[in-house]
Amino acid sequence: MFPINNTNSIFSTFLVTGIPGLEAAHIWISIPFCTMFFITLVGNVTIIAVIWQQHTLHGPMYLFLAMLAASDLGLSLFTFPTMLRIFWLDAGELTFSACFTQMFFIHTFQDFESAIILAMAFDRYVAISHPLHYSSILTSSVIAKIGLAIVVRTLTIQVPLPILLRRLCFCHSNVLSHPYCLHPDIIKLSCTNTRINSIYGLFVLLSTMGLDFLLILFSYILILKTVLSIASSGGCLKALNTCISHLCAVILFFTPMLCLSILHRFGPKLPSHVYVTMANMHFLIPPVMNPIVYVMKNKQIRDKILKLFIKKGPEKSQVKFIT
Repeated sequence: MFPINNTNSIFSTFLVTGIPGLEAAHIWISIPFCTMFFITLVGNVTIIAVIWQQHTLHGPMYLFLAMLAASDLGLSLFTFPTMLRIFWLDAGELTFSACFTQMFFIHTFQDFESAIILAMAFDRYVAISHPLHYSSILTSSVIAKIGLAIVVRTLTIQVPLPILLRRLCFCHSNVLSHPYCLHPDIIKLSCTNTRINSIYGLFVLLSTMGLDFLLILFSYILILKTVLSIASSGGCLKALNTCISHLCAVILFFTPMLCLSILHRFGPKLPSHVYVTMANMHFLIPPVMNPIVYVMKNKQIRDKILKLFIKKGPEKSQVKFIT
């Protein structure tokens, strides 16, 4: 998808790596990763299928949840297979084009997820602060426009990343420090000036996930302001209870990234596999946990899933005896 035509590069491929220092245990490590991948596929596909089929779930909150599940599914499909290929086959070579393509889709779905979590925060704000106008504010056309805006923003910002990488040559090393291709990881290997790439990469990070995180915090400040104005404690708890699933999604998505940034800048020197594991958590844990959290916390989705998979047994036939 993103061909590279750079004759100055010594290398023709990148080498993605597993977990440093634990190469001998890759087969055993693959077992929990396989389990996570299976849970991710089944959980997110089930949520999308149930919301698609059940017209009663075509409300704003559930449509945003379907978007989140689709984003989680896309992120998993571009991360887990490469990792399992390393663990099972010890095959880590990727051509420049394949690596840039994987990088593009990983960062694209990452930004999709960040923007959808922000949209879900807006949904919770409207539901709590303006409950009487909820349906009139978040109409189907408004949700469609929000979805289109997320796609346009993400693609507009992400498409230049692989294009800018094409101008670089790679002659220092071709070994990446993660099991998949990431933009900061790739530019570290370049032997040409990467200032433009670094500045644009920082701009992308701040204008997407950085801005989204600040807006999510702002939305929860407004939610708390509304909740604290509710007179009854029961009403406060009921309002906050509707936000628990979304708060879990926020924590699962942003916490590993923030912890990794703090460790890199202010933390003690730790073994490389600690940093790699934390980076993996940012990409791999949310797609696994989001469907579990939403199914456990949302009775309506749980009931629809049970109805979909558990068919009622045939009713006992009544036999009349004529005497």
